[in-house]
Amino acid sequence: MTRAFKLIDGGFLDDGKTVGDLADTLGMTSRHLSRLFAEHAGAPPSAVAATRRVQRAKRMVDETSLPMAAIAFAAGFRSIRRFNAAFRAVYRRPPRALRAARRR
Repeated sequence: MTRAFKLIDGGFLDDGKTVGDLADTLGMTSRHLSRLFAEHAGAPPSAVAATRRVQRAKRMVDETSLPMAAIAFAAGFRSIRRFNAAFRAVYRRPPRALRAARRR
């Protein structure tokens, strides 16, 4: 499991690869990988990857002055729309509002 988390942290699922590709890399079936994630992480690999992307983006919003589009792509999102939607789902406000609040 540690290797799977390291691969996800490294962006394995961010650049077009699938959970099936991750399972193949780890030498197991995607069903078995999903069972292991459910048991150890309480969520499927894709949800873990999405959470990690939002966490990376939040860190960049807080610690850098990069434009939001640059943060979106650097964090592993494929579109600014998905970045904004994921960020709102977790933090209940857009990334710009979070950055503005931090500056006050």
